[in-house]
Amino acid sequence: MNTQTVNNKKKQPQGMSPSMRTREIVGFLFGTILVFTLCYVLHINTLLGLFLLSLTIYFKYLYLTHNRLAYKLLNPSFLFVINFVTAYWLAQQKLPIFYLPYAAFPMLATLLFPRLTIPFLLNLAAAVSLAFIFGNKLLVEVLFLISGILSITLVVGARRRFTIIKAGLIIGFVQALSYLLLYPGDLIKHTTVYSAFFLNGLACSIIVLGTLSIFEYLFKTITNITLLELSDFNQPLLHRLMLEVPGTYHHSLIVGNLSEAACEAINANALLARIGAYYHDIGKLEKPEYFSENQDLSQSKHDELSPTMSKLVIMNHVKEGIELAKRSRLNPAIINFIHQHHGNSLVYYFYRRAVESVEEDQKIQEEGFRYPGPKPNSKETAVVLLADSVEAATRALKEPNPAKIEEVVHKIINNKFIDGQLDECELTLKDLEQISKVFIRILNSIYHVRITYPEANVENNHKKPAKENSHQSDKDKEVNL
Repeated sequence: MNTQTVNNKKKQPQGMSPSMRTREIVGFLFGTILVFTLCYVLHINTLLGLFLLSLTIYFKYLYLTHNRLAYKLLNPSFLFVINFVTAYWLAQQKLPIFYLPYAAFPMLATLLFPRLTIPFLLNLAAAVSLAFIFGNKLLVEVLFLISGILSITLVVGARRRFTIIKAGLIIGFVQALSYLLLYPGDLIKHTTVYSAFFLNGLACSIIVLGTLSIFEYLFKTITNITLLELSDFNQPLLHRLMLEVPGTYHHSLIVGNLSEAACEAINANALLARIGAYYHDIGKLEKPEYFSENQDLSQSKHDELSPTMSKLVIMNHVKEGIELAKRSRLNPAIINFIHQHHGNSLVYYFYRRAVESVEEDQKIQEEGFRYPGPKPNSKETAVVLLADSVEAATRALKEPNPAKIEEVVHKIINNKFIDGQLDECELTLKDLEQISKVFIRILNSIYHVRITYPEANVENNHKKPAKENSHQSDKDKEVNL
């Protein structure tokens, strides 16, 4: 895409109101007092309080400068508090450290949060904190750090439950080996301790598998494991799409392929984009005959409706899709694709029909023909919005060829950018360039020109056996003579 033809709109950061700043300062002061009070009550070194406050400030910096949805401070803090409280209770009961399922928390953080920054920082905070709880032992901190870093490394990008079980077995073995190296002694005498550390790793993986769905629900996020379960075409909604609206089903498949490839090119979550694209048009299940991919070519339902009524029917598929998704208890991360895949873009076709049919003394408001929004707020939902529009426009071409496809792709992406549909996401001009290249390549593969096969000469094929039959009959006559 020629970036010179695109207006480079810079997003202005929104300033905080005085009341919001006051609440933030009061909240930070209250949190500081609470941390030091807990340190005093629990007889924990105040250096730990200072360390946790410094990490909180850094988290807050990430929260303000990166994707707000990905860095909600409450979610990782909740995981840390569970870990901290569990460790403190074990220490009060004077139980050994191998009773603590420490590695479960870094594994959960890695699976639940999209960037590795959060699990690594959580691991650091937890290792230092728990070392204070268990008597300021440096070797305990090292053991926790090794276990946490290894657990993060083993489950990053995990798509199968067996990967988590395998990670637990490896973590258990490494924990036992680390304890042996950190606390050398009689191997036979400490066999029970080594076995306990090994079983601790396996127990961590079981805890993760058992609680993962709960944390997904609480944090309103989704993991690769759940996404792959949603990709099964025997899922009720996808099965209905396949049987009841095959046109929309095929459209969703192509949008999913386009979105996945584009997200891989820009280092976004490709699996999330593909599954979100599968479900983005489920609202068309309610009135499928009003959408072009499901209509009879000879007639259209919209011929009998006014442009305003047609607009309402078309726009309503977003609302109906959200209601259907909620009834089916789809994850909020998937519902975002249904909600945002049109942004607040204009239903241009029916808007033009309304303008052309209106009388001179009447005026058509463009806002009345726009989707209610919201605009995409992540790279993945923005890519699906672009793929949805590009696929529909390319399908409408009478004679698709590489030049026309490239022109349509550039035009659609430029128009969406200029219309402000990408203002709330983090896509850059370089990302848009990569996305357009991927779209052009895949669409050219789908709509490539096929060679014309020569027609078989049926008449000649019939004549040849006839001649052979006549020769055969002459021979028979000779034999008979």
